[in-house]
Amino acid sequence: MPRTTLDAPTPSVGTPYTPVPSRAARIAVHPATALVGILLVSLNMRAALSAVSPLLTDVSNGYGLSATAGGLLTTLPVLLMGLTAPFVPRLVRRLGPERVVLGALALLAAGIGLRVVSGTWALFAGSVVIGAAIALLNVTMPGLVKRDFPDRAATMTGVYTTSMIVGATLAAALSVPMEHAFGGWQGSMASWSVLALFAAAVWLPQVRRPAGSAGRVAQPVGERVAGLWRHPLAWQLAVYMGVMSLLSYTLIAWMPTILTDQGMDRGTAGAVFAFCNLVQVGGAFVVPTLAGRMHSQRVLVALMVSCNVGGILGLVLAPVGGAWLWAVLLGIAQGGGFGLAMALIVLRSGGAAVASQLSGMSQMVGYFIAAAGPVGFGALHQLTGGWTLPLVLLLGCCGVALTAGLGAGRAHTLRP
Repeated sequence: MPRTTLDAPTPSVGTPYTPVPSRAARIAVHPATALVGILLVSLNMRAALSAVSPLLTDVSNGYGLSATAGGLLTTLPVLLMGLTAPFVPRLVRRLGPERVVLGALALLAAGIGLRVVSGTWALFAGSVVIGAAIALLNVTMPGLVKRDFPDRAATMTGVYTTSMIVGATLAAALSVPMEHAFGGWQGSMASWSVLALFAAAVWLPQVRRPAGSAGRVAQPVGERVAGLWRHPLAWQLAVYMGVMSLLSYTLIAWMPTILTDQGMDRGTAGAVFAFCNLVQVGGAFVVPTLAGRMHSQRVLVALMVSCNVGGILGLVLAPVGGAWLWAVLLGIAQGGGFGLAMALIVLRSGGAAVASQLSGMSQMVGYFIAAAGPVGFGALHQLTGGWTLPLVLLLGCCGVALTAGLGAGRAHTLRP
């Protein structure tokens, strides 16, 4: 009987049959689709945090928050990143990385919405949810990059960390204008939930990606790797990432306030902060790309720490007069330093499974370290009445970052 166009092809005896993937599945496995999805997801990984800093004075005044409580508002998401990170690889093994990313985006949008509900409880509860959502994305993305772009892992790390910084830059630059446009800080902060929902919609085809699609490797992203917590290199990576994140999140939280307390008007301080974030874009792309071409990354570690030292010293000695120069140095240090930390996770990993678990460990330890930064910095400022001692302590942290980073920058690979 002749086969019609509605009949499915019947494989002959002894001939392996490979089903033809649907159009949706073919779209999902296309590299361009994966790249666009990763870029949109990455845009959301810092925007909700950076949107708070330019509005922190208004939020604190609205709820009568002290400097310590204001620091806690930016610390809570970082703390939740550390608390959530160790559970993410297990969740990835159970659900798959694509579904974890989709759920994280939905959770992020919900947290942003909760944060602007009336009441201090909602403000802090929303920050907790946002931190957990970002942790899911932070831990899952290095394994996805290592799996889907194994030959260009460092470059792709630079691409997605650049996208993260772009999201943070947009949030920092647009928060105050959107506050005026929406008639309050609540509307400005809530608007970033739209970006999260849009990224979730674009990511949906990845969830339909077939299990045997091109780009997947034999070792799954969430496979458990034994002995990682006992490896000195893993701890050096974690400490380096933690201290660099502490420096970054502390200055994200307090840099505009430091400048305004020294006499700079609020609009200029916001512009300097936005410019600092803009400079991070270049560092976040260039430094990981260079790291992928180098046998050892120790020189880059030393350069990033040196830029941090120069920028922090500038805030101590001439915070207003040299503000734009300090913004350049700190932008290079923050964007390049974080991008280098993420690149080192990928470069030191012998496969996607190692990258996923190493990412979880590094971010758990790292964000516990980082969480102490904004709230401790604010408490010390409140105690001393000035910014000098808190900034000098940040210089001491730079020494710790240099020691750990020089160890993590050695040419060595962790394998299952």
